[in-house]
Amino acid sequence: MTHTNDAVHPAERTEHCVVVGVDGSDSALHAVRWAAPEAQRRGAPLRLVHVVHLTPVRHPRQIPPPPEYEAALLEQGRHWLTEASQAARRAVPGLAVVTDLRAGVAADVLVTESRDAQLMVLGSRGLGGFTSLLVGSVAVALSAHAHCPVVVMHSAARDGAPPTDGDIVVGVDGSELSDAALTFAFEAAAARGVPLVALHTWLDVTMTGAWAVLPGTVDWDSVRRQEEKLLAERLVPWREKFPHVEVRPLVVRDRPDRALLEHAGGAQLIVVGSRGRGAFTGMGLGSVSHTLLHHAECPVAVARTDGT
Repeated sequence: MTHTNDAVHPAERTEHCVVVGVDGSDSALHAVRWAAPEAQRRGAPLRLVHVVHLTPVRHPRQIPPPPEYEAALLEQGRHWLTEASQAARRAVPGLAVVTDLRAGVAADVLVTESRDAQLMVLGSRGLGGFTSLLVGSVAVALSAHAHCPVVVMHSAARDGAPPTDGDIVVGVDGSELSDAALTFAFEAAAARGVPLVALHTWLDVTMTGAWAVLPGTVDWDSVRRQEEKLLAERLVPWREKFPHVEVRPLVVRDRPDRALLEHAGGAQLIVVGSRGRGAFTGMGLGSVSHTLLHHAECPVAVARTDGT
């Protein structure tokens, strides 16, 4: 099924779909190819959205763009959506695909789309991204403000294609959003039939030098055992719900961002909450999720719940 619609009149919404932001970049096409089998696993339609910024901010002396310019932008958007839908069908023949051409600011439109979506998927950097930046501004904004989980494509492969094998890695810190990350990660591991690495760090500070002032008599082995016990207890509800998922608990004495990056090597997906323990509630993303979005070499899922 295909439904293409012009920007001024958005296509009829498909509830609980997997949504991909399309912008003509190779990264966006990789996102489509990753999202197509994900939509199939979820039994959901795939919704491909391209956002055209037709109307610039008005200024008293500004000359509006000619109609030909707007028509060219719309035609280019239709071409990119067609290209993306073809890529989706090659990845999963017979998949229900909806395409939608929208007008507005990309981040704002995609945040609105996320209200009805199961999952939002984006390339790490679009056509307009600076090559020195590892993730685009739209991906950061959507990860910070979406109403559902967001997956941002990253890859260490030369062609940029995201990995399709390897473990799922999830960061566990005991916060409510860590619970959201665990749910997403267990579901992902169960759907793919792969092991889940549940990683918890007990040096949860960014200034490791702070530990130098602690007494030398601290029993670090005892601390580690206690953290291992806490992680095991935290995993009990998910182990019971997903008994067939092989879980590999891992407790590391390190900063959470550094430990997750190190242990994500070879993973096909790394999952974190949008804000971890101790994050300021007014900030859209915590430092760990922000770091992973910029530096991970595999797709990063930022688990969110509506209102977080």
